[in-house]
Amino acid sequence: MKLLEGKTAIVTGGARGIGKAIALKLAAEGANIAFTDLKADDNFTATEKELADFGVKAKGYESDASKFDQSQTLVDDIVKEFGSVDVLVNNAGITRDTLMMRMTEEQWDLVINVNLKSVFNLTKAVQRYMLKQRSGSIINMSSVVGVSGNAGQANYSASKAGIIGFTKSIAKELGSRGIRSNAIAPGFIITEMTGQLPDDVRKEWESKIPLKRGGTPEDVADVTLFLASDLSKYVTGQVLNVCGGMDM
Repeated sequence: MKLLEGKTAIVTGGARGIGKAIALKLAAEGANIAFTDLKADDNFTATEKELADFGVKAKGYESDASKFDQSQTLVDDIVKEFGSVDVLVNNAGITRDTLMMRMTEEQWDLVINVNLKSVFNLTKAVQRYMLKQRSGSIINMSSVVGVSGNAGQANYSASKAGIIGFTKSIAKELGSRGIRSNAIAPGFIITEMTGQLPDDVRKEWESKIPLKRGGTPEDVADVTLFLASDLSKYVTGQVLNVCGGMDM
């Protein structure tokens, strides 16, 4: 039997990059997948089809995770369509990197709303359903820069550190009702965004990593699967660094 047979997972920002790798990994293990993205473009449609090819129910939703009302409506619609929600992966995120002296209020607010407020919005929305069924796994995408900070990323680091505090608090609030809450802190992961870096910059990054390579979206997806499944049934309130030893 597959690890997530008959379960329903929500993955925000699931049409590309790490989010898509997570959605595909969970679907391969039997989960029905509801994923979100800001707009239904070609990536969105292709992801929906790739997920359905696993023989699971799969549906993409256009939704802005940073908007409270949209998030509530989204989860209600998903539960109507899928019947339950067992796993929530809060993956939606953006960067607006710049030094503090140049950072605008808009750059600060945008990153905090998309990265941090979205985690509150979706967790609040699924909580009602998970409490009723007395089970659920909430997985929040933080970052190693949320653990140790990074120059030029005060807004992003603050949002990802906030996710860690939120994750631990929810673990304490909801643990007695069978709901687990954990965070993943990826390090240098090779995605479309990091793939655009010059070779010498990428090599310099990789030289600082004990495992001597950048991570892949699949590396993050594997750890997400562990936290989504009963393999981690006694794990809650934790931050798992997926960084090749870059941050210890």
